[in-house]
Amino acid sequence: MRFVVSPARLKAMVMLLLCLKKGWVFVKQSASHRESLTRAAKYYHSALHEAEDYLAERGITLEQAQKARLGVVLDPLTGHEQYANRLSIPYVTRSGVVDLRFRAIGHEEPKYMGLAGATTHLYNVGAFFRATTYICICEGEIDTITLDTVCNIPAVGVPGVNNWKKHYTRLLADFDKVFLFSDGDNAGAEFAKSLSRELSNLVNIQMPEGEDVNSMYRTHGVEFFKNKILSAQ
Repeated sequence: MRFVVSPARLKAMVMLLLCLKKGWVFVKQSASHRESLTRAAKYYHSALHEAEDYLAERGITLEQAQKARLGVVLDPLTGHEQYANRLSIPYVTRSGVVDLRFRAIGHEEPKYMGLAGATTHLYNVGAFFRATTYICICEGEIDTITLDTVCNIPAVGVPGVNNWKKHYTRLLADFDKVFLFSDGDNAGAEFAKSLSRELSNLVNIQMPEGEDVNSMYRTHGVEFFKNKILSAQ
């Protein structure tokens, strides 16, 4: 049986490899730095069970969280003391982990923290290798995991609407459709308006007021997203 790759997917894969090579997606890092981040992610992943209740509240099973290589900073590594008891979210590529972000499991502020001096990146770029004619964009890692890993709908994520970079559009331009599942707030609406000026193939699907992808999944399930995509194609 022949494996057929759609032209859009092939172009996106080639563009992703080119952007990775040129450092347009991730800041170029030494192999030792990636190895250090990969070891940290693996270490925190071993304590993932500590976040089981938090994940269950968001409709994410431990098995699904394991696929995303999530972890918990139960015993912080040197220099990571400020991230104690937070969810560890690795940015995984085929060459290793290129970044770590940390989310509060309780009500701590700030909700998200990044590594000191780190540059923000596009989350879950592996989705480009699985997507066919369309791909989705979410705001935040948890929403991306919800759509991509839980619902099995290819999605990449932006860690906050202010962290979008114009060169990301090069990865998205050749898809038939790019579905933006924006949050139900003013920031989400403004993000969609801004992105629509960069991507002619963008379809904005804004969540109801006060809602996001994860909350809509918990109340309406995967069919909500599949129906939205189907009706927009």
